[in-house]
Amino acid sequence: MNAPRRSSLVYGLLLLVWVLVVGWQVGQHYRVQETAKTDLRNRSKEIANTLSAVMRAMRFRGGVLQERLEPVLNELVNGRTNQLVKSSELLSVVLLNTASEPLVSVGAPIDFSNPEILQAGEHWAGGTVIFVNPIEGANVSPDSTNGSATVVIPLRDFTNALRGAGQDFPRRDRPGPGPDRALPAPDQPPTNEFPAHGSNNPAATGTDGPPPPAGGAGDSRFRGNRDANRRPPWLRWMSEDDYKTLVQKHELHGLVLAMSTEKYRATSEDDLWLRYSIAFFAGISAIGLGLAWRSISKSSELQIRLIRASELNSHLREMNLAAAGLAHETRNPLNIIRGMAQILSKQPSATPEIQEKSSAIVNQTDKVTAQLNEFINYSRPREVRRTRLALTSAINEVVRTLGFDIEEKQLTVETLGDPLLIEADEQLLRQVLFNLILNAIQAAEMNGHIQIVTRKSGAAEAALEVRDNGPGVPPENRQEIFKPYFTTNQKGTGLGLAVVQQIVLAHGWEIACLPNEPKGAIFRIYHLKLLA
Repeated sequence: MNAPRRSSLVYGLLLLVWVLVVGWQVGQHYRVQETAKTDLRNRSKEIANTLSAVMRAMRFRGGVLQERLEPVLNELVNGRTNQLVKSSELLSVVLLNTASEPLVSVGAPIDFSNPEILQAGEHWAGGTVIFVNPIEGANVSPDSTNGSATVVIPLRDFTNALRGAGQDFPRRDRPGPGPDRALPAPDQPPTNEFPAHGSNNPAATGTDGPPPPAGGAGDSRFRGNRDANRRPPWLRWMSEDDYKTLVQKHELHGLVLAMSTEKYRATSEDDLWLRYSIAFFAGISAIGLGLAWRSISKSSELQIRLIRASELNSHLREMNLAAAGLAHETRNPLNIIRGMAQILSKQPSATPEIQEKSSAIVNQTDKVTAQLNEFINYSRPREVRRTRLALTSAINEVVRTLGFDIEEKQLTVETLGDPLLIEADEQLLRQVLFNLILNAIQAAEMNGHIQIVTRKSGAAEAALEVRDNGPGVPPENRQEIFKPYFTTNQKGTGLGLAVVQQIVLAHGWEIACLPNEPKGAIFRIYHLKLLA
């Protein structure tokens, strides 16, 4: 796996880990929110259960007086020393009848015009949450007369009901003289303490004489009413229809609690900031690891280049010994052959054919000698002596040196880019420029065009390009072209670009062969060190 692909994989994994951390924090935040909501729901259930127990304790024969219930609710909403509800948490309490109409309302008013409040059972809006809870033991059908209903009626309604039936509110449980009840006339039989419901006439009781003692075994009339209706004693004189209407209007059916969500929102906001912080620091960590990987990757690449250069230098040292021996053993015979061919061609008796063959021997000997010199040059170890060097000036000098070859093919050579100062071995850099420009001259056609471009590739690095509009290099040969003895030019030795790569690697640079649009080739050298 090459370095760019490996780096992309590492960056992708870091991004994936960060996304997973963010997703995990989002899930945890929702869990905290649900926990806070559940806590608020549980507190509303505790309040509802407490109110149910209180009303069961206050209920007498199915009735609860509003004047006795309202102080309890006020203390629950506004009490500052309440152990059940924290201060300012419970905003209002509303008791509903079977028609979902308010019976008792304490605290901030609740708008019941929105049907979702009663239908959903839980309504979150702004800084308030409204819970609709049933009252345990209070849910009965409207026609129920078994006494299980809890009726909440104001005291004035009881008094008005009594007065509408022609009765005064009794102050005593038993008949007898007192400020609120007159004794019967001597010539009249005593009346019952409570008249039969639906009638204010004593004759309606169906008896002529005095009733048996209250609660006695013979008091079948009262026992029948109590077993049949179990009404509150102060409502027994009401007719059955009036009593059912009263129950439907004042029967307790539901409890509505409005509670503040301030604690829930504070918990949610604190947890949200915590999750944001974790996600932020996770992102910073991922970026830091990415930058660290980038530095490690660059360091590894530099180390690989240094190792390759070191291995190449070791190989070249070994080749130097062999090349020195080969040069010593080969140059002398070649010089003898060349000299003898020249002597033969200058003999007076030499025919034109002999002179032609002697000239061919000289040319081939010179060709072999040139190849030998290139081989010796390639096998020579490169000892880089870095100096301060003006890149543009070195390019212009090499172009002037190759002026004859440029004029011979009538080429146009342009030097583009800003003047740059780099750190390099002057002699080796001139050899690189010479080989690259000569290679471009040989590749270009008559009246061709060559560009030599210098540019900055970073804050402390530069790049050098030699472009031609020749036939170019096929993609499959762009890596092979730098190997020794590989050439696409019939007159080439195959060592010119190999020498160039050798010098480039010795400096710690890189070289690549790229296509030139619309045709031609580009030889680009990277990582030249800039000097201020």
